[in-house]
Amino acid sequence: MGEIAIRGGTVIDGTGAPGREADVRIRDGRIVEIGTGLGAPEELDASGSIVAPGFIDIHTHYDAQVFWDPALSPSCFHGVTTVVVGNCGFSIAPTRPEHRDTIARTLENVEDMNPATLAAGIPWDFETFPQYLDSVARRGTLLNFAAYVGHTALRLYHMGDDAYEREATEQEIAAMARSVGEAMDHGAAGIATSFAPTHLGMNGKPVPSRLAKLEEFEAMAHELGKRRRGVVEATIGAGFAFDEIYDFQRRVGVPVTYTALLAIPGFWQAGSERHRQELEKGTGVWPQISCRKITMQIQLADPFAFDMAPCFAELRAEAPEVREQRYRDPAWRKRAADELPKMPLPVVWEHLEIAESEAHADLIDRRLVDVANERGQEPFELMMELSLAENLQTRFRYIQSNYDEEGVEHLLQQEHMAMGLSDAGAHVGMLCDAPLPTDLLGNWVRERGVIPLEKAVHKLTGEPASIFGFVDRGILREGAHADVCVFDAEKVGPGPIRRVRDFPADADRLTADRPDGVRHVLVNGTLIRVDGESRSTDARPGHMAEIA
Repeated sequence: MGEIAIRGGTVIDGTGAPGREADVRIRDGRIVEIGTGLGAPEELDASGSIVAPGFIDIHTHYDAQVFWDPALSPSCFHGVTTVVVGNCGFSIAPTRPEHRDTIARTLENVEDMNPATLAAGIPWDFETFPQYLDSVARRGTLLNFAAYVGHTALRLYHMGDDAYEREATEQEIAAMARSVGEAMDHGAAGIATSFAPTHLGMNGKPVPSRLAKLEEFEAMAHELGKRRRGVVEATIGAGFAFDEIYDFQRRVGVPVTYTALLAIPGFWQAGSERHRQELEKGTGVWPQISCRKITMQIQLADPFAFDMAPCFAELRAEAPEVREQRYRDPAWRKRAADELPKMPLPVVWEHLEIAESEAHADLIDRRLVDVANERGQEPFELMMELSLAENLQTRFRYIQSNYDEEGVEHLLQQEHMAMGLSDAGAHVGMLCDAPLPTDLLGNWVRERGVIPLEKAVHKLTGEPASIFGFVDRGILREGAHADVCVFDAEKVGPGPIRRVRDFPADADRLTADRPDGVRHVLVNGTLIRVDGESRSTDARPGHMAEIA
């Protein structure tokens, strides 16, 4: 590993401090000097650009994708140098051989992952969580990698199929807690769970973690408290939300981050006010916020966004031909039209557009309600009609949540709230929010001026590093790991989203591999992007992120 100097840029070091004109010299994967007039055998031009720490994405689902795509795309294109996987409790370890299909079917329903892709792409040379981390480390990654051990996986490992049916016994809880301790001692980032009503697993059943009492999860979380390290991540729901999570954090004594404080009218105001009150008392709770509208491309062949309606959840266990029969049944359609507005995240028909269609190309990018009004139909009936005419393959663009821009602005300006919920690696056929960092820097900092650039960089770097205790990451200083993103603040942006077919088993996905303004990216001193282009290399410079 050679010596590199990044010259002529404005260093924003990730602490929130003002930027300063300086060069950065790197040797053997570490920053050795920050100053003026620095040189090295290899030099990178950063003139007119910001030199920042590499971005840290704390909410991804690359647990499986890491095996067939060690670059962890598209995050690698957007200045991200460290990812945290296993969110919402959906790790793929620990997993016994007899439960691999169950894990795959769970991920299919809750995270829109293709079972054929998972079967072809996961090597399954591991069973326990430490073995999983070892398997990833042996193959190597382009980016730094940290992982939660997941509550749903732990339940399946220790309870078998009963994990989907009942509460755990004291003996099972003790066994799960021992597994968490083993995972933490081998380098896990923490433990994650979900109590969210939106999370349905195989056959439309609640995911296993939702069947647990809070006491079960707390017994496992105390394994982190005993070690005084790690983070608890939770997707909130009944029994574990604003009324419980702050006291829970004080009992376990480690940081807790929850998903997500979304900008939905009425919700963000209540969540923000509760957090303000708790912050005055002192809290280690970090609500996760996002600057992106949660926009999904859905098909009625696999209507993930509608699964919270019981009539759609029931279809998860049905064959495709049965699903189409239901769609043609007037009684079922009447029931569906009644249930969709009553979901925890009700359908807002004004938020749907026709996104992709061969049979209805003239309607692409038009709002469903506008077309329905022209034809004298209800939006849901039109959606059914268009889909059935195209073998259920019509794709609809749906802004599901986080659409209140006043709320997004407010949340971005608050203290002690973490940037999260990119969901990178999940819902790949319908969603691509991996560009969260470039969206924040372009749309919300430069274009809207919602927060200063130095604060935005801090929220993407130093702040998440401090929450997790990542050693020598998230800040540009002498001695730190040389994770660096050089970007043009006047041009940076998320770029376009496009559909590609590059996953195992010939599966497609949405990606965003052409961001604007991201010039150079280094991971542990190794260049992975130069002058806006990915460097063609088989290097795997990523580390398993060390946690203090």
